[in-house]
Amino acid sequence: MKIKKAIIPVAGLGTRMLPATKAIPKEMLPVVDKPLIQYVVNEAVSAGIRNIILVTHSSKNAIENHFDKSFELEATLEKRVKRQLLQEIQSIIPSDVTIMHVRQGEARGLADAILCARDLVDDGPFAILLPDVLIDEFRADPRKDNLAEMVKNFESTGISQIMVEQVPHEQTGSYGIVASDQNLDGTIPGSTFDITDMVEKPRPENSPSDMAVVGRYVLSGNIWPLFRETPVGAGGELQLTDTLRLLLRQEKIAGYRLCGRSWDCGNKLGYLEANIEYAIRHPNIGSEFKRYLLDKIAGKDDAGTISEN
Repeated sequence: MKIKKAIIPVAGLGTRMLPATKAIPKEMLPVVDKPLIQYVVNEAVSAGIRNIILVTHSSKNAIENHFDKSFELEATLEKRVKRQLLQEIQSIIPSDVTIMHVRQGEARGLADAILCARDLVDDGPFAILLPDVLIDEFRADPRKDNLAEMVKNFESTGISQIMVEQVPHEQTGSYGIVASDQNLDGTIPGSTFDITDMVEKPRPENSPSDMAVVGRYVLSGNIWPLFRETPVGAGGELQLTDTLRLLLRQEKIAGYRLCGRSWDCGNKLGYLEANIEYAIRHPNIGSEFKRYLLDKIAGKDDAGTISEN
């Protein structure tokens, strides 16, 4: 079956990025000149998905406004002959893409957030993109778009796909980790393998592998009834990992090894790293920004002289 819809849960409160996210949704924090959520929506659109469902919260109106038409702003840019800016604003969402919104009334976990979108997806397969994970647009193999490859794999095999990335072994306690009967150290980026189990944030000595779930999923519609069977998990919430483990009892799930890398923009260090990486590759400011960073590393002050410190 074709993957026509993607769910992006944006109802979280962004506590790891406080105080910046006290009044601004974390998904609206800019990476250079675009908010995080726009990169993620663009990723889904690039994979051929034309129906995007945002699972929101009452405090997230800024996200809805970002993807809505702004007649006053467009008229002002037109009047001031800011044609390039006008084009950028009008192209935030292609005309053939539909953005839908559904509210998660109470924060009861990621599995609950996905279930809120059930009526808009029906019983078919779908993709999930977590909005605080930014996937490298400058991957080693530019011929491969990671999410598009996952969609292609699902449509040809019917097997659910979960994106994974190798992390340092001592950091496995910060991620959901997958297990497999295969030797995962030898897997090639862009390849897939059979997942046999998933463990949420295992201690390094108990971790079944170093392959961490990145935050991109392409899932069979067979998972929908299992959300109702998902037991309350960590933090008193319904965890997507637990639902996926129920699905794994019924059918195969493949791990798709990420080409390139990801940034966890839900924490301050990952967010700053992503901004630097995207800034030095920006077509307009990249060269100057890179020069500025090199000067800072060399210890030059603003006047271009070497600082004694």
